[in-house]
Amino acid sequence: MSAMEPALTLWMGPGDASAAGNVHGGVVLRLIDEAAGLAAIRFARMRVATAAVDSMSFRTPVYVGELLSLNSRVNQVWNTSLETEVEAWAESPVSRERRLVATAFLTMVALDDEARPAQLPPFEDGDPEIMAAADARREQRLAER
Repeated sequence: MSAMEPALTLWMGPGDASAAGNVHGGVVLRLIDEAAGLAAIRFARMRVATAAVDSMSFRTPVYVGELLSLNSRVNQVWNTSLETEVEAWAESPVSRERRLVATAFLTMVALDDEARPAQLPPFEDGDPEIMAAADARREQRLAER
């Protein structure tokens, strides 16, 4: 699963707006978490929970009336946790112009039926460079505990 896969596409409406008139960052962050969870569930084939948002970068605003598309992938798998990467793209439904609006790395934990951490299957189709970068982010996160 080394290529980004489509996870969600939603139209951003007035209910998603902040006081500034653009889409509230919390809405984008919630959808990024959902896209990360979908990538993790597809890989793990079991429930997952968000353990950490390792990196979250907003690049440009999303505006009411735009489509927000989220693509995600699994970057690396450890014993009971994995790293996902998400890209959020805004698109004008009229012009079809797209721009990258946010990127994030999230760590998800696999859960068994009793909500305890569960062993993940082996990760066999990862890109070695992407996996090494994920390992470095994990080491940094664990060092900050």
